[in-house]
Amino acid sequence: MRAKPMRMTILVAASCLLVAGLVWAGADAGVGAESAAAVNAMTGASSDTPWWMWPIILLGFCFILGIIAVLAGVGGAVLFVPLVSGFFPFHLDFVRGTGLLVALAGALAAGPGLLRRNLASLRLALPVALIASACSIVGAFVGLALPTDVLQLCLGLTIMFIAILLLTSKNVVRPHVEKQDAVGLALGMSGIYTEPSTGEVISWKTHRTLPGLLLFILIGLMAGMFGLGAGWANVPVLNMLMGAPLKIAVGTSKFLLSITDTSAAWVYLNKGCVIPLMAIPSIIGLMLGSFVGVRLLAVAKPKFIRYMVIGVLLFSGGRAFLKGFGI
Repeated sequence: MRAKPMRMTILVAASCLLVAGLVWAGADAGVGAESAAAVNAMTGASSDTPWWMWPIILLGFCFILGIIAVLAGVGGAVLFVPLVSGFFPFHLDFVRGTGLLVALAGALAAGPGLLRRNLASLRLALPVALIASACSIVGAFVGLALPTDVLQLCLGLTIMFIAILLLTSKNVVRPHVEKQDAVGLALGMSGIYTEPSTGEVISWKTHRTLPGLLLFILIGLMAGMFGLGAGWANVPVLNMLMGAPLKIAVGTSKFLLSITDTSAAWVYLNKGCVIPLMAIPSIIGLMLGSFVGVRLLAVAKPKFIRYMVIGVLLFSGGRAFLKGFGI
């Protein structure tokens, strides 16, 4: 009975180590005096500020963020990027690079288990991943080329749009798809899964596949530009537009992040926009917070937490928008 939790713990630990390895491999700054100088330059802090304060603050902040993300049912990067960029003295490029790695860590931890339980579909994910990952690379280059104030304005508008989307979207547990379209049939976007609560075997297929694939061009661009991951957009498109069951949409979306975010993350790594002293505490804090959030989920009131997160997103989106005007 204890083997599965042990395997999940090992998997999460391995995922964290893998992402940490990517950070160390791609970052130009080392631990020690060079990292202290890099952190001070990144934050605009004086040389008198202890460099080790920022990792500790980020670890605690991201631990709380990880708990809230699980209780609200949103990805950690959607909260991490607007809050850290709006209320911490970090440059936006570093925040976006770390945000992608935060989303990637969660996806790597969850992906294998979702595939094993048939809750993530490779047939559904791979065509979407090809489009979204290619566009996320373009989005990352565009985001790094744009002025910071323009990006802050766009980020603020995007975050407020996400909050409104979370408030108004009504996901469908099992959408009714009368007939699969030609594109979905050609790509083999169909499958079966077993509903754990009832043991029922459920078959599914997609429709409106072409409009859905075209939307993933925009989703990929936004994921790369802002470092938000894309779970907030993947699920509504897969579920409400293309007709995938909610559990398949959520599982496939989580698996997609491991492909889409990896593509964009390498751009930020190669541009030197990720340093270990910021990325590693953020990832570890969010992962540890997620474990606590899962335990609290049984007793918490998710509806209240969800509305609280929507309010936080509106507030942080407005903060980012005003910061773009220098206010």
